[in-house]
Amino acid sequence: MLNNLKVALVQDWLTELGGAEKVFSTLMALFPEADVFSLTSHPSVINKLGINPDKHKDSFIAALPFGRTKYRNYLPLFPKAIESFDLSEYDLVISSSYAVAKGVLTNNNQLQICYCHSPMRYAWDLHHQYLHETNLNGLGFKSWYVQHILHKLRIWDVVSANRVDHFIANSNYIKKRIQKVYRRDAEVIFPPVDTERFVLKEDKEDFYFTASRLVPYKKIDLIVKAFSQIPDKKLMVAGTGPDFHKIKASVTKTSNIKMLGFISDEEMISYMQKAKAFVFAADEDFGIIPVEAQACGTPVIALGRGGTKETVIDGKTGVHFYEQTEKALIGAIQKFENNMDSFDPKIIRQNAERFSKKRFSKELEEFVSIKMNLFQNNR
Repeated sequence: MLNNLKVALVQDWLTELGGAEKVFSTLMALFPEADVFSLTSHPSVINKLGINPDKHKDSFIAALPFGRTKYRNYLPLFPKAIESFDLSEYDLVISSSYAVAKGVLTNNNQLQICYCHSPMRYAWDLHHQYLHETNLNGLGFKSWYVQHILHKLRIWDVVSANRVDHFIANSNYIKKRIQKVYRRDAEVIFPPVDTERFVLKEDKEDFYFTASRLVPYKKIDLIVKAFSQIPDKKLMVAGTGPDFHKIKASVTKTSNIKMLGFISDEEMISYMQKAKAFVFAADEDFGIIPVEAQACGTPVIALGRGGTKETVIDGKTGVHFYEQTEKALIGAIQKFENNMDSFDPKIIRQNAERFSKKRFSKELEEFVSIKMNLFQNNR
């Protein structure tokens, strides 16, 4: 039945390859004839995702100055931009949303299903953290203006949630947040993890590994500070981002920490496979990368809240710590070291297989088929 539908896939933006883009790639594989819409994009990402340029459309944001790189500066225009798409010819609209994608306009003859990675974090649960990190929590005009924009954005965000017929959450953590913010129920379908690429390796080497885009909420600086206090433990850090130089400057006097910068996918897999443990300190909505580490049979030392609380089994596939502090992380590392022999790479790998791409595709296709069938029967 789904093969006969005209489908539109909507993503917030396609400017880098992160977890949301990995989900979107699997969505495109399920609906290869679908047209793709995004606020803005980068040609290299469009190419890597294998999107036919003739079947992809950006909003007017992409045509604005620096609209493909500094598009976040146009945050006040995001609602207008996403509403500018005319999707009236489509039977089914699937939005992959962690900002505004779910806000596309549809009519009574169309079904919209939203795969929600999170309600807009900087407008809701990270509101005060965002203002603090950008020094916009004062009384100046710029601070007032940004807070006013975020206030207006929250109102639009709740209103636009009513345009979604069915929500899918990427974790139980996000399901609760959708209920809290939008007062809507959601079905949980965990994101797809390419467990076939991340192959089990049982022989580990004597180093810890972490990888992420280097932005404040990922807490790589916290991990680095913790390891600077335990100089007998070696840490490898992969990733680039706004905080790279600041973090690198803080490790110049520590010989046990190495900043790798950008590494290829092949190098990433190799480090994942060889590490004695992967370290993850972010409060994530789901967190694909800790699952990729487990697919390699590598234990994960992770913050015990958010998505990793659902993906990392404390004492079996990793170790949880419960405060984003250096002391808590060091305690978890020591606990891991004391119990290292109890972690079986094969069992860790089995846990990761719960999140395979094949499982995701099957669950999503079944969900969409059921909802579309009910929608068509009730028209």
